[in-house]
Amino acid sequence: MTIERGQNDPLDDFSRRTVSVDDVDKTVYVAGSGPAVVLMPEMPGISPDVARFARWVRDAGFSVYLPSLFGVDGAYPLAEAHETVMRRACVSAEFRAFAGGGTSPVVTWLRGLARLAHAECGGPGVGAVGLCFTGNFALTMALEPAVIAPVVNHPSLPLDDPGGLEISDEDAAAVAERVARDGLTVLAYRFDNDKWCTGRRFAAYRALLGDAFDGRVLKAETANTDPPPFFRDVVGCAHSVVTAHLVDQEGHPTMRARDEILAFLAERLGTRPEQPLDPAPGAVPHDVGRSDEAATALTTAAAVFRAAGDHGADEATIVRHRREPGRGA
Repeated sequence: MTIERGQNDPLDDFSRRTVSVDDVDKTVYVAGSGPAVVLMPEMPGISPDVARFARWVRDAGFSVYLPSLFGVDGAYPLAEAHETVMRRACVSAEFRAFAGGGTSPVVTWLRGLARLAHAECGGPGVGAVGLCFTGNFALTMALEPAVIAPVVNHPSLPLDDPGGLEISDEDAAAVAERVARDGLTVLAYRFDNDKWCTGRRFAAYRALLGDAFDGRVLKAETANTDPPPFFRDVVGCAHSVVTAHLVDQEGHPTMRARDEILAFLAERLGTRPEQPLDPAPGAVPHDVGRSDEAATALTTAAAVFRAAGDHGADEATIVRHRREPGRGA
């Protein structure tokens, strides 16, 4: 399915379901067959590029579960319109956007979704793929025994601590113990100049997980130079490896990252693509909190983003954390 640049995605090739976990209902878009993969959207929501990646997961032989956590489902990411989405998420009771907040409460719901997906799809377990605002959720979801293939893409939280992780100390210890006990690998991606996800953050993951953390870093110059307006004007740097900043050309580093993620999921979950992946050209409210709190949150996030350039020294020294040396980024 091809969505022209600048157009919304109708998501009409997904089944739209209402899923209840602990009496909390959320919309989840489901497609495909095979072992389950929970794909969490990046800011500002289920964009056409996020949906494109979900289709690639589906076409690789998985059942993809795509929960709606914020934003307008299928909307093309404009700048001004989606700043409101960011404001709401930053002050929402479901998320912990800033340091000291611990684990985002929404992860409990997502763990329940993983249990449901495993019960529905079977197989050895479930994959969890986080993006940007939800990046670290994939790691914390490993507290759910069904989750055996966590993928942490350009995790941006906490916004005000470039070397911090969006997880409580208690949950971090439990995740590290579970990863070591069950021999899990945590796959992760970022661009080398990403101001939202710095080298310091990958170093923190490495300190927590040791060799179980497979962090891969791509050169910023390989990123798509013409992303949607939200990523051009608000994000402002190479950030979204397999979505907005992906270059849909065979053999491109971002496409290799996509293929590595799909291969990782296949290895862990025990499947192989049922049909060749066909790169598609083109497609490149939880409202909690008062408006004054929202404005403060966005202002803080923007200030943190601008200040992130001060951590360039960390970018130079922490370029790669890989389990397999010699593979280019």
